[in-house]
Amino acid sequence: MVQFLGTVRVTPSLASFAPYRRQINLNHSPFSLSRNGFSPFKRILQACLQSNASRNADAQLQADQSEIIFMGTGTSEGIPRLSCLTNPSNKCPVCSKAVEPGNKNRRLNTGLLIRYGGPSGLDDLRDWTNNVQPHIPIYVAERDFEVMKKTHYYLVDTSVVTPGAAVSELQFNLIHEEPFVVDDLKFTPLPVWHGRDYRSLGFRFGNICYISDVSEIPQETYPLLKDCELLIMDALRPDRSSSTHFGLPRALEEVRKIQPRRTLFTGMMHLMDHDNVNEYLTKLMETEGLDVQLSYDGLCVPAFYSIKVEPQMSIGYSGAGLT
Repeated sequence: MVQFLGTVRVTPSLASFAPYRRQINLNHSPFSLSRNGFSPFKRILQACLQSNASRNADAQLQADQSEIIFMGTGTSEGIPRLSCLTNPSNKCPVCSKAVEPGNKNRRLNTGLLIRYGGPSGLDDLRDWTNNVQPHIPIYVAERDFEVMKKTHYYLVDTSVVTPGAAVSELQFNLIHEEPFVVDDLKFTPLPVWHGRDYRSLGFRFGNICYISDVSEIPQETYPLLKDCELLIMDALRPDRSSSTHFGLPRALEEVRKIQPRRTLFTGMMHLMDHDNVNEYLTKLMETEGLDVQLSYDGLCVPAFYSIKVEPQMSIGYSGAGLT
């Protein structure tokens, strides 16, 4: 089974693929995709396979174990930024590195894939619903569904689509701040602030907590983070926070408060050089015992972190506002 938590900028929603299997040979990988499937998905899976040899994990993933794959670890702009690559008077070190094949500064929009037991936009799913699965359930907060009725009206009401045109076939399910189950995997919403007036959701599954867009964590959310073993959290820039995102200093303050066993930061902009920041974070293990690093696109983490399977392919989205 696969779960995907990504950033569709309307906010916390989850999309669920049923257990359809389409085979493609990715160097004899255990993953299944259609030959004409969406290329970013295939590219990141390929990067994941290439990263297997350098995993920090104890052993190769077994058939009955869980795994987390970082599909994207950047902002909604992605890295490299076109504005940086086309500006001859101001060379951006991180974006310049990001064009190099295999460089870990190359980042797609934030997304997380969860594989256990054995796309950055909703409209990108039409290949799947056209060729593999008749429809995909989408789990979304009510306020964001109202926004989607305006911004993606043709996906909500397909009767307005020009005859013969192909769009994604989606089934929308409203979620609130109570726990819910998607394909037998329990998700506990983690309410956080993403700017002063926008209440966003992270998600907890098992002992893994994923918070991709956050500027403040309310007091009532901290009990939901108790005994978190793997924390995946927003860290936009190295020097300070913005009005809508944690910067690295604030993110580290939260790590010290939450005290997870391990932390991987995500959602980094082009001021966050992967190697330089990770070199600094490595020193925190020596001085404070903090196991903290930046994630990167294609990173595969064997999830020995108690993912609760209550027992198909699933996708989920979390974020705040549409790109």
